Amino acid sequence: MYFSPTATTKTIIETIGKRLVKKNGIDQGITVDFTLPKQRENGPTFNSNDVLLIGVPVYAGRVPHILLNYLNTIKGNNTLSIPVVLYGNRAYEDALLELNDILVENGFSVIASGAFIGEHSYSDTLAKDRPDNTDLSIAKQFADSVYKKIENSARKKPIIKGNKPYRAYSSSKIDKKREKDRMQVEPKTDENCIDCKICAEACPVGCIDYNDVTKITGTCIICGACVKLCPTSSKYFDHPDYIHLKLALEKQYIDRKEPELFV
Repeated sequence: MYFSPTATTKTIIETIGKRLVKKNGIDQGITVDFTLPKQRENGPTFNSNDVLLIGVPVYAGRVPHILLNYLNTIKGNNTLSIPVVLYGNRAYEDALLELNDILVENGFSVIASGAFIGEHSYSDTLAKDRPDNTDLSIAKQFADSVYKKIENSARKKPIIKGNKPYRAYSSSKIDKKREKDRMQVEPKTDENCIDCKICAEACPVGCIDYNDVTKITGTCIICGACVKLCPTSSKYFDHPDYIHLKLALEKQYIDRKEPELFV
């Protein structure tokens, strides 16, 4: 299962999942992509013989707020679970612990977890082209370690990094200003738009008007899907606070971060 507007989380989850199935012999199951709104109505229920591999991106050090209601509809019955988060080379802070806690509260037993890195949603230079081959190799090794633990019937819970109370959502300059001034950072569209509708179809909150993709009809979560998937590079953000934060992130977090695994 994954929420992946720009396909980076999807890439990691599919790599781990395919390794578990093809190399390690776990029975093929189902894939649930809950990126789009219509896919987040009711979560599946799992039994004690299932294994849930689930991934989400990190937004401001947390599980994305728009996912909280849906994630709490996913139910387990002492079901083994593997929570994974993906972040843009800054920090994952409390997101992995938060995802772990959500699963435990809903009937899952966490056997392993991991934090991986993907190209930042604001940038095409920060963690550019990640997850890369090194990340995917680590993901496969992680899958092998997880399977070995399952095969040995080991149920010891991994120690996962994070803090409680979780980091506040309104931590960035953009979010604070939005709360104060009701300002909304939203994508703009230039004259190169070919009206292909990819942006509207890919928006995980459905806020781009399908009939007129230059219009925003809801609250943008700045996931970057419309910008990164646009075939003519017609979508962009130009709000000064967004630009300031983007440049600051690209300047401060240039050193390569590596995945952190907890098994």
